[in-house]
Amino acid sequence: MWHEGDALNYVMFPPGEPRNPQVIEDFPIAGPRITTAMEPLRHYLQDSAELRRKLFQVEFLSTLSGELMITLIYHRPLDDMWTDAAETLSQTLSCSIIGRSRKQKLVVNKDWVEEAIEVDGQLYRYRQPEQCFTQPNGMINQKMIAWLLKETGQDDSDLLELYCGVGNFTLPLSQQFRNVLATELSKTATEAARWNAEHHHANNIELARLSAEEMTAAMAQERPFRRLAHLKQPLEDYQFGTLMVDPPRAGLDEATLRLAAGFDRILYISCNPETLQLNLGTLNHTHSIQSLAFFDQFPYTPHLESGVVLTRRKI
Repeated sequence: MWHEGDALNYVMFPPGEPRNPQVIEDFPIAGPRITTAMEPLRHYLQDSAELRRKLFQVEFLSTLSGELMITLIYHRPLDDMWTDAAETLSQTLSCSIIGRSRKQKLVVNKDWVEEAIEVDGQLYRYRQPEQCFTQPNGMINQKMIAWLLKETGQDDSDLLELYCGVGNFTLPLSQQFRNVLATELSKTATEAARWNAEHHHANNIELARLSAEEMTAAMAQERPFRRLAHLKQPLEDYQFGTLMVDPPRAGLDEATLRLAAGFDRILYISCNPETLQLNLGTLNHTHSIQSLAFFDQFPYTPHLESGVVLTRRKI
């Protein structure tokens, strides 16, 4: 948010130009709940001395279910006066409001939104907490899930999923496999994924709060992890045939690549074509590409989401 006299505007900065703010008057590539709320929100903030004081950033999260959450980030402590003003704003825009400052988080209404994804006539509902990673484009996300399900088909083995987030792929894929063990490092995301699985009565999903590196060490029996003690069956009793990964932009580390080499099939969703290319260069020694797809989750930007299905080469 850019403060200039009495004016308050949304701005973005061109890459590498932190001193060159560009006023954003509208943002048509965002979801409809965001685009319709941006201007009323700007006017409200501009007219509210309490809400605009030392406000420096606004974050939006909307869903296909029509819910909206707005996070206001400040360079000052927030108090009861802020909460009173935020409650009125929440009622005016029919949304949740989160206030953030250093070591402070105030919630008006709730700190999550519900996403509703429909694939092949099946509706999946996800609790998406504030500041957890989620797929940014709901419509394209539906296409991604449909593509994964089509490429996967029914499988009587077990699925290991790394970087599962709130369970975006976990829930639909659980209908294709006998059992699913899904891991995620974020505590908030893991709790949301567990809630989402229980809400859908997906009894064949087990969740563990482990990083990909820790899960790799557990699979190699390098050391035990107490965070796996709750599993209904020992790790060694799973019959994993497929590995699902959706890593951050850095891609897969060397240890996880070695783990992946032992699976008959790999489902790889990537948000970075460059690290995907590097990882595929390694996996190419053991696997071949069965299917490849691209999903433009970020219109008018150079970013690209990719999906790859790899199968183990026959010796």
